[in-house]
Amino acid sequence: MTPEELRALLREAKIIAVVGLSPKPHRPSHGVARYLKDVGYTIVPVNPLHDEILGERSFPSLAAAALAAAAREHPIDVVDVFRRSEFAGAVVDEALALRPPPRLIWLQQGVVDHAAAGRARAAGVPFVMDRCLAVDHQLLEV
Repeated sequence: MTPEELRALLREAKIIAVVGLSPKPHRPSHGVARYLKDVGYTIVPVNPLHDEILGERSFPSLAAAALAAAAREHPIDVVDVFRRSEFAGAVVDEALALRPPPRLIWLQQGVVDHAAAGRARAAGVPFVMDRCLAVDHQLLEV
């Protein structure tokens, strides 16, 4: 995916599901999600341990989050994953099962799963891994 393609996709995106979003302000997931919310995206927290994070209802799974997004008449555009690498593949598989699938799956900095990347690409879903969405968003001047 070229920088121009990524920029265009992020400009068109409206809803970002943040899997593994922490309610703790010192956690990277919290800072990134707050940034994304501040620049205008609708954040959908996915964390089964919390009912609300950053003022948004939190969901126990991507499937539950997708149902809520569909009720808003707009699907999840981006799935941003803040889970350890050994758990990322299951999240990617859950994202690929959504209908419609997300337009982009993003594994945050330090999260790597090459097999999951291959499955996403085979399904035609753009995939970024081991990079920070907030940093790239700023660098791309979205």
